[in-house]
Formats: sequence, C-alpha cells, structure tokens
Amino acid sequence: MAKRKSVLPGRRLTLGFTILYLSLIVLIPLAGLVVKTAGLTLPQFWETVTSPRVLASYRVSLVTAFFAAVVNVVFGLIVAWVLVRYRFPGKKLVDGLIDIPFALPTAVAGIALTSIYAPNGWIGKLFDPLGIRIAYTPLGITLALIFIGVPFVVRTVQPVLQDLESDTEEASVLLGAYRWRTFRRVILPELIPPLLTGFALAFARGIGEYGSVVFISGNMPMKTEITPLLIITKLEQYEYSQATAIALVLLILSFGLLLIINSLQRWSNRRLRSS
Repeated sequence: MAKRKSVLPGRRLTLGFTILYLSLIVLIPLAGLVVKTAGLTLPQFWETVTSPRVLASYRVSLVTAFFAAVVNVVFGLIVAWVLVRYRFPGKKLVDGLIDIPFALPTAVAGIALTSIYAPNGWIGKLFDPLGIRIAYTPLGITLALIFIGVPFVVRTVQPVLQDLESDTEEASVLLGAYRWRTFRRVILPELIPPLLTGFALAFARGIGEYGSVVFISGNMPMKTEITPLLIITKLEQYEYSQATAIALVLLILSFGLLLIINSLQRWSNRRLRSS
C-alpha cells in the first residue's frame, strides 16, 4: 500500500529548519550571554549576582510579577467568562480593548499609569490622604504588570471556554448539582491547563518588563528598583560582564519557575485525560 504524501514538506526539512531558526533566534543569543558572562571570574560573578542591591532587584521583579500573574488569572478568567457566555451592548468594543496592552508602546503605558496613580493623579490623590501610595511603590509596579499581562490570560482561556460544550453543564444542573459545584467539578478542570499557560506567559512577561514599569516604580535602589533597570544601568556604565551576569541569573530563575509551571500543566493534562 503506497504511503499517502503529506502536503507539508518532509520531516527532515522541517526539523532542520526548526533547529536552524531556533538557533539563530534563541540559542545563539543565549550562548552569547553565557560567553560574555565568562569574562568574570567565579568570585567576581558571585560577588556581582549576590550584592544586596541585585538581590533586592530580584525580589522586587519576581514578587511583583508573581502577584500580578495571580491577579490576572482570577480576573482574566472572569473577563473571558463574561466575553464568552454573555451578550451585552459594546461587547466587541470590550473584546478589542483587551488587546490594547499588546499594541500600546510600553513607555506610553508607563507614563499614563504614573500620571493616574501618582499622588497628584486622578486615582492617586484619592488614596494619598489615606496614607496609601500607589505610584513609586511595589503596588504600583504590580498594577503596571497587571495591565500588560491580562491579555495573556484572557486570550488563552477564551478559546477553551468557547469550545466547552454547554450540554455537560446543563446535565449537571439538571441532576441537582449547584452551580458552584458544576463549575468546580465540570468546568474548572478543563480550564486549569489554559490558566496555567496564561499564568506562565503573564509571569514571564512581567519578569522582563521594563518600559511600563520604569516610570511608575520610582527606581529607588533596594526598594522599587527592578532587575531590567539595573541591567540597563550596568550597560550604561559599560559594565557589560556584570550586566550579562545579572541577566543570566534572572534567566535561570525565570526558566526554572516556568519549567515548574509547565510540569504542573502537563500533569494536569494527563490527569484530565485519564479521568
């Protein structure tokens, strides 16, 4: 029996193109990062990446990106649910507004957020008399990361919600299950993989975000200085090896966290298939 020819090119050609493409776009730049860092001796590398200022910047970047991604998972799910399950005037407009953080220059977003949440801004001046400062604090950084990260969760969850059959939900309700139990037992298991994917994407974007954060953070060392800004500062001071060393550690930390999230996602997919 003759093999049916595929419309797409052969396996060797596509595999070779994939490896070449990934090498040029991803692997070679990352290798250059490692090579440039090799200019430091081990004691110099360790002193650079463990200095109090660098450790504080890691903490600010990772903690704010994590909490922003958690908030986006919750509210991104709600937004995606409303856009899929309900009809209301201006629905297409709201759906289009979700993608604005993708199209808007990050510097513009940072300036706009700072002007709104600064102590003399529209929203900031309402909280300032209460002793709550938003801009120039980790809270302001988190809000900026929420703004740029919410499309990742919404656009990841939205197609899955659209593909879910409503018959199963209706059958669950007819059998006497409460709506919350139906959501928890029927709908939520299907949404866990895309929610984890959206979390990973928003978290990864938040760790490396610079433009929308640099204005609202205030850039105070040991308090609100993010790691990307510290890397830029090292580059402006022509300390290239130190800048790549800091970037390499941030890359390893973010890659490790993303690997854990992806492992949880694969485990969730296997559990969902076996159930």
